[in-house]
Amino acid sequence: QVQLVESGGGLVQPGGSLRLSCVASGSISGINVMGWYRQAPGKQRELVATITSGNTAAYADSLKGRFTISRDWAKNTVYLQMNNLKPEDTAVYYCNATRHNLATRTRTDYWGRGTQVTVSS
Repeated sequence: QVQLVESGGGLVQPGGSLRLSCVASGSISGINVMGWYRQAPGKQRELVATITSGNTAAYADSLKGRFTISRDWAKNTVYLQMNNLKPEDTAVYYCNATRHNLATRTRTDYWGRGTQVTVSS
């Protein structure tokens, strides 16, 4: 099994910054993609950003360049740098890891328990 543990959340003022971290452990071989999702109260979980094993990043259009995802594969860690935070960014942020098996045309997703980010004045 794969375990994901997020950290770095907290309460910040609008316009502030946070950096989230996610450390993977367990049976982590073959992980192809890692990413971040978020879920606000009463809303569906939504994609924030993903990064591939080749270090190619992709972002939700609504973020407009405020967030940056990065990774350190040697440390089995993925980061999310969040700048110019807005109240609408308030949510629980979840780390995700995906293993693709091309031979069987299947994928397996793993999730952390989440870290709370609150943006408020």
